[in-house]
Amino acid sequence: MTEQAQQLATKKARIITIPEAKEILSKIDPEQTDQIQKRTMDYLLKFSKVEPEKAKKMRKSLIEECGLTMEEATELINVLPKSQEELRVFTSGWRKLIPTATVEKILKVLAE
Repeated sequence: MTEQAQQLATKKARIITIPEAKEILSKIDPEQTDQIQKRTMDYLLKFSKVEPEKAKKMRKSLIEECGLTMEEATELINVLPKSQEELRVFTSGWRKLIPTATVEKILKVLAE
């Protein structure tokens, strides 16, 4: 196995928010980036709505206090819905019923 293949085999995929991706990609020297990385960074700059540390704190709260999965919490942080109607669009795709009290708690966490 080549060294590069070995490095790829040892890396694990993990779910991150848009702000976290922006933080990671911003550490790369812009002169060393390829076209895909430049386009990705452009997207991340446009759509990152909170700071990475705040996103991590929000995700933790959504998982612990609201009973969401990592994927669900990440999706909501990336979009930051502001109303129950907007939030229900996402929860309907998850195919699980979320009580109104939990929806309100989720919106409160996202608004902080």
